[in-house]
Amino acid sequence: MELPQRRPVVGVMGSGREPHVERSRRVGEWIARAGYHLLTGGGTGVMAAVTEAFVGVEERRGLAIGILPAAGGDSAGAARPGYPNPWVEIAVRTHLPDVGAHGAGPASRNHLNVLTSDVVIVLPGSAGTASEARLAVRYGRPCIAWLADRGDVPGLPDAVPVESGFPAVEAFVRAACRSAGGDQGSGTGMR
Repeated sequence: MELPQRRPVVGVMGSGREPHVERSRRVGEWIARAGYHLLTGGGTGVMAAVTEAFVGVEERRGLAIGILPAAGGDSAGAARPGYPNPWVEIAVRTHLPDVGAHGAGPASRNHLNVLTSDVVIVLPGSAGTASEARLAVRYGRPCIAWLADRGDVPGLPDAVPVESGFPAVEAFVRAACRSAGGDQGSGTGMR
C-alpha cells in the first residue's frame, strides 16, 4: 500500500486587528492554489482575511487550521470570544491563554503555531506577530516577512528576511516546502 504524500503546512502570522486585505487575500489564495494547508491563530484581522481567501478557492486541496488561545481563568480550554473565525475548518483548542506581548511565553499557543508550520509567512502585525517570528527563528523554522517596510512588525528579528514583492515570498515558501519533503511538485501544487 502506497502512503499518501504529506501536504506542507504554511503558517501565516499577522495582525489580530487589521485584516490587511490585499496582502491577506493574495497569500491565502496562493497557498490554496499551491496545494498546501493553511495554519493561522484562528482569530480576526489577518487570520480571518487570509483564511477567508484560502477557503474561497474551490479547487484547493489543503485545509484551514486554526490554533486557538484559551479564554483563561476558570474557562481554561474554552476558546476566547471571536475564535475560531467562521472560515477555520480544523479548530485546535488549547489550554494556552497568553497572546500579544506575552506571545513567546510558555503559556502561549504561538509555540504550536510555529512548530506545526513547515514554513512561516509574516504579514503586518504587532507584538504577537513579532513573538511568532522570534519563535520561528528560535525553532529553526523557515520564516519570511512580506512587508512594505521592516517597521510594519515592530521588533521583527533581523534574522527574518523582508521582501516587498510577493514573487520572492512564493519562491521562499516553495523552497522551504521542498526542503521539508512535502512540496506537491507541480506548477500550481494541484494534482
